[in-house]
Amino acid sequence: MERLSALWPLLLASGSPRRREILENVRVPFVVCAASVDESACALEDADSYLARVVLAKLEAACAAARDLLARVGAVLVADTTVVLEGEILGKPASLDDAEIMIEKLAGCTHEVRTRFVIGSPEPVSRVLHAETVVTRVTFRSLDAAHVRAYAASGEGLDKAGAYAVQGLGAALVSRIDGSYSNVVGLPACEVVVALVHLGLLP
Repeated sequence: MERLSALWPLLLASGSPRRREILENVRVPFVVCAASVDESACALEDADSYLARVVLAKLEAACAAARDLLARVGAVLVADTTVVLEGEILGKPASLDDAEIMIEKLAGCTHEVRTRFVIGSPEPVSRVLHAETVVTRVTFRSLDAAHVRAYAASGEGLDKAGAYAVQGLGAALVSRIDGSYSNVVGLPACEVVVALVHLGLLP
């Protein structure tokens, strides 16, 4: 398998600027083709089943959307991040009120941030080369109603699972992180790089 390079990059199937920044920081050459799928959880679906289903759907959607690029990339990377509190999946909030409810639930508690990523082969048909779920435990400090309301009203967490951004104002909510910080941001840098090395895509 040929190593990734500027002429033979990784295809990142995500529109997330945070995932792009993480790959840039670890100097993985990549191009972007965002894959859009329905990320709604099904009734009674647990977090692991949800993530496995969504990332496979993203891989399929990415390969369909980037058909013209597939012959010129070394692999395809898809990922999905969700927040899990006592078994409940907290996805992206639908409104400011929804964001406020999520932050109130997380206040004073420890939750899990789970990111599942898949590295797929682009040709001749997409197949999974590596799949992994990385879990980070995050503890929020206690928050009163005014703090909950103020953070939700900032709008920072409206496009993020769990309704907060640990790399932004949300950093002031978090008292402890056990595990990968970049995983909480949206992509576990260490685990992705290790997987790419094991696949022979990075030196």
